[in-house]
Amino acid sequence: MTILVLIAILTPVTAAAVGAVAGWRRGTALFGTLSAATILVCAALLGTRLSGHDHVLADGLLRVDALSVTMLAVIGVVGTLATWAGIGYIDDELDHGHTDADGARLYAALVPAFLAAMVVAVCADNIGIVWVAVEATTIATAFLVGHRRTRAALEATWKYVVICSVGIIVAFGGTVLLYFAARHTGAPSEHALDLDVLTAHAAALDPAVTRLAGGLLLIGYCAKVGLVPFHTWLADAHSQAPAPVSALMSGVLLSVAFSVVLRMKALVDAATGPGYLRVGLLVVGLATLAVAALLLTVTRDLKRMLAYSSMENMGLIAVAAAAGTKFAVAALLLHVFAHGIGKTVLFLSTGPLQAAHDSTAIAAIRAVAARSRLIGASFAVGMVTLLGLPPFAMFASELAIARSLADARLSWALTVAMLLIAIAFAALVRNSSRILLGPVPTGTRAITVPVTMAGALVVGAAAAVVLGVTAGPLTDLFTTAAAQVATR
Repeated sequence: MTILVLIAILTPVTAAAVGAVAGWRRGTALFGTLSAATILVCAALLGTRLSGHDHVLADGLLRVDALSVTMLAVIGVVGTLATWAGIGYIDDELDHGHTDADGARLYAALVPAFLAAMVVAVCADNIGIVWVAVEATTIATAFLVGHRRTRAALEATWKYVVICSVGIIVAFGGTVLLYFAARHTGAPSEHALDLDVLTAHAAALDPAVTRLAGGLLLIGYCAKVGLVPFHTWLADAHSQAPAPVSALMSGVLLSVAFSVVLRMKALVDAATGPGYLRVGLLVVGLATLAVAALLLTVTRDLKRMLAYSSMENMGLIAVAAAAGTKFAVAALLLHVFAHGIGKTVLFLSTGPLQAAHDSTAIAAIRAVAARSRLIGASFAVGMVTLLGLPPFAMFASELAIARSLADARLSWALTVAMLLIAIAFAALVRNSSRILLGPVPTGTRAITVPVTMAGALVVGAAAAVVLGVTAGPLTDLFTTAAAQVATR
């Protein structure tokens, strides 16, 4: 198992080094895609060897459990689609002068580095290393957000860096306090931040110190998730980043950050009881749903619309986590997986649309279904997935989340959440119909789709359809992961 985890980390690290040295070439770009596919293969192999047990590896530095394998699978799927599509996307950017050789070289190096940092974040056993890995994702994606080096891109980059850095500093304070509490239970200093050690000592942690640590950790990592009140970076960053990077950030980075929250919640609940963080998650989750729903009704930009939709879904996931039951956690993990695939297809679709219109303004994009069957069909599949319509997987996950909230006696939260989701649903349907339907305007440019982008869209849309029909072995994986981090 150690070898598989190391392969999942070192392959994208090697791809990043090759990209930095050799620059943007077809070979280096394909190596980046291969590194992402390697992560997916490693996740599949690790999943077959779990047998329902946690495995701590490399002297407490790494761990393999059902939650880490689940997140590895999401990283692998979204990463493979995004890096594959990115080959044609960057070639097109170079052809149109939107970037240069140095910008392409940076992209070739940073995207695999970003993937490696996320793998470390979900496979580290030490929460200090988790903190470093999450901070590394901020550093890598900051340069990717500013890829085009426009005024808007640089502004989005600075907003992203400042807000996420504040959040990670707050999370660092929580990490230090948790170390302090663990040391006072007799945990050895060199292993006091290991998840297995913290879990073993959780019941003995000082409740007051752990409560403060839990609050800081929740605030810090929720800033990375894009939850209220740290949500303001998300739409700016997603709207300015290259389409494949937006797919990675929305489809997997937000979920990776939230997986850390799930692990921290299990520890804090064992020391303080489930009520403390439940209140915090309900507050930030419902507030995020409310803000996202309202912003969706007024947004005029396609990529910002998709970013606000990500906020909406992360808010719903936070509300589901508040329930804390095994059923609720399994449902939110299915939601994470389905959202990752659907949002990746949607963000990748924005690449050719932006190239054809020199804009992502909704008013400028019309009759896509009639002008490009591939983009129209892909966008429609991604949007139907996102809207949670049957038979797609988010329909099942949202029903399961609703049932789990009712079972947890949170019917009032369910009512508020469903009302806000209905508002967001109506806004998404209105904007999507404007983009997809209607007569073809005169004088519009053709929508051209690079070959690699087309391949990624077809595979992504197919994966969304298949996941809606059956989750296959993922069902057992989600159930096992839920049993490990659920607190009720």
